[in-house]
Amino acid sequence: MGKLTVQEIRNRFDKEVERFSNLETGQVATVDATISLELLTEAANVLVPQAENLLDIGCGAGNYTLKMLSKNPRLHCTLVDLSREMLNKALERVGEKTEKVTAVQGDIREVELPANRFDIILAGAVLHHLRDDADWEHTFKKLYILLKPGGCLMISDLVTAENNLLTDYFRGKWGDYLEGIGGKEYRQKVLNDTDREDTPRSVTYQLNLMKSVGFKSVEILHKNICFAAFGGIK
Repeated sequence: MGKLTVQEIRNRFDKEVERFSNLETGQVATVDATISLELLTEAANVLVPQAENLLDIGCGAGNYTLKMLSKNPRLHCTLVDLSREMLNKALERVGEKTEKVTAVQGDIREVELPANRFDIILAGAVLHHLRDDADWEHTFKKLYILLKPGGCLMISDLVTAENNLLTDYFRGKWGDYLEGIGGKEYRQKVLNDTDREDTPRSVTYQLNLMKSVGFKSVEILHKNICFAAFGGIK
């Protein structure tokens, strides 16, 4: 069976709004979600303290933007998501904190946004939906173009290891974590969903790709089994 289409992924997330609307955890299935959320937004604030424009891709219900606004309330926030339901929820929640918010429904690979516009781009649990090498390269090039010089791209995501044995080992450890949360059925459901929806790549792959498209420096902020937080500066 092949991977889910963009439309199928959109339909699933339309039904998952409430689950993704928790600012503290983001998503319980994600190991260290709260830590990554804090680290990414804090690092972005340190790197670009005078930031004016934020782009949150795959914004979901707005958790990353809300956390970023808690550190820099001056930001104009642009939210992009496939799911109209997610976007509506994000607008509702972010709109309670700022009037400077714009929503764009669509695929970040396709939506039209101004080049050299954004001081900070946040990508929380979204890039693992990319597919082949060409797709990854196209997307990273686009994100680089959208950033202002000196701006930063911050990513929190499901990742693989460079070594297949370690990838399998980390997947097993994640499975144990999931089972501890919701039992064996929950473990199998999440792992099955990942197999059907996702095509994650290693941190090394993504950092090398960032450098190849022009980022002047990259950093790893956190990694725990098959989840990591990292980023780069244009």
